[in-house]
Parts: sequence; structure tokens; C-alpha cells
Amino acid sequence: MVNTADSATVCGMTTVATVTGVGALLREWRERRRLSQLELALRADSSARHISFVETGRSRPSEEMVLRLAEHLDVPVRERNALLLAAGYAPRYTESALDGPELGPLREGIDRLLAGYDPYPAVVVDGSYAVLAANRGAGLLLDGLPGHLLEQPNAMRITLHPEGLAPRIRNLREWRGHLLAQMERQIALDRSELLRRLYEEVAAYPVAGGRDAADGGREEPEPYPYFALPLRIEVAGRVLSFVSSISTFNTPMDVTVAELAIETFLPADAATAAFLRSVPLPG
Repeated sequence: MVNTADSATVCGMTTVATVTGVGALLREWRERRRLSQLELALRADSSARHISFVETGRSRPSEEMVLRLAEHLDVPVRERNALLLAAGYAPRYTESALDGPELGPLREGIDRLLAGYDPYPAVVVDGSYAVLAANRGAGLLLDGLPGHLLEQPNAMRITLHPEGLAPRIRNLREWRGHLLAQMERQIALDRSELLRRLYEEVAAYPVAGGRDAADGGREEPEPYPYFALPLRIEVAGRVLSFVSSISTFNTPMDVTVAELAIETFLPADAATAAFLRSVPLPG
């Protein structure tokens, strides 16, 4: 993998303190998902009375019930382990190091995917947007950025920092709004204090330096309508347009794998595709 961060950054999401009772944690997740006790009971093939007893601590749920409720509450894998611990059970899901032997086949597959996507940019991030790997196409976008943003690269910092990509993004206000909304949705679903702190940091960056900011907020008119919100960014004196796609792994049984995401950037117009096919990529 290219531009792989330290393996310690893989475990980016905050684990729930196990001193909290499982009933209180389940109630918090249920309320976060805006479900009534009856709605959750119907989904989990239980009863509202039993759900109430579990949440108030009058009944200790079985390991199977904890996992079943977590599944229907769409609880992240890391937090399912925390629920099991709070209920007095051993964690069910492993947390392997991305550079460890257990995930060797996964790393090989990701390497092939990234290389095969060149010359179009692609990156691998964890749950707190630490960049764990990137292909050469992504290196083209990152060329010239200051070292302090690349030492422990974070996709949100790199994109929105005034010394990062922000000054080169033509539709900075629009793209910034898209990224912040994405983080807000993730914070609403997960329990990551690390992600919340990152959001507060990048949301506080001044919206300055981008072409739209320099023009008083007026964005350049599009030559034709795009089929999705593009990232319009200056690279080597040209304005390139990309639409992004994020892929995650289905039914992960490992915390590290559950928090991985692969973001790929597809050319949004023929000119961008032609330029990427013609320009030499970084080694």
C-alpha cells in the first residue's frame, strides 16, 4: 500500500466505557435510532416488557439477545463489543492490526484494487478518516502539500485545511458543506468522540483561499450540469472534476475491517479523464 499510516491509527473509534450498564447503553442506542421499546421488540422478536426490563437492569440479557438487539439497532461492530462487555460477556469481534498476518489477504486485495484504479484517485481511510493507503492517482492531487499534513494524513484535514487542498478547490463552499454533512451523519450514527473532535476542528477552519471564497462566494458557472456534486479542483494548471464513491465491507467480523472505507474518485467529464490518462503519475 502507498502512504500507509501507522497501524495504531487504524483503531480510530472511541470504545464505550464498560462501567456503564448494558441496559443504559441499549436504551441510548434505541433512543438514538428513534425507536420505541415496542418497535424494537417487534424487530428483535421479543416483547416491550422484556426490553423495558433489560433497559432498567431488572433483567440481564443473554449474549444472543445483546447481539440481536445490536443488529437491529445498527450498532457499529466496535460498540457491539462494548455492549457485550457491559453485559458481562467476552467480546465477539476481533480487532486485528491492518499490517498483521490475519489481514494479509485483505491488504493484497486492497493493493490490487488501488493499483487497478490508477490513474483515477483512490484512498483507504478508517473510521476517523485517517488515510491508511492511497494510489498514485491520489498522489497527483496531494503533490505539493506541506509535510505536516502528510505525516499522519487525515482526509478531512487534507481537504479542508487552508494549507491543504482547500485553496485549489473551485467549489469549496459546496464541497465543504457536503463533507461536514457527511461527518454529521456519521456522528449521529456512531459514538466516536475522536470523530466529533475532528469535526469541530475542521468545521472551524476558515473558508478562505478557495476560488469561490476569493470571488465573494460566487462560484464559476458550470459548462453543463453534472450528474452528482463534483469536486472541482485545480491540478497542474487545469481544473479537474471528480465525483466520489465510498465502499465498505459487508458483514464484517473484525473491528478494523468494519471501520475501513475505500473512496474512489471518478472523472466527471471527458476532459478530466483524458488529462489523467496523459499525465505522468507520481512514483
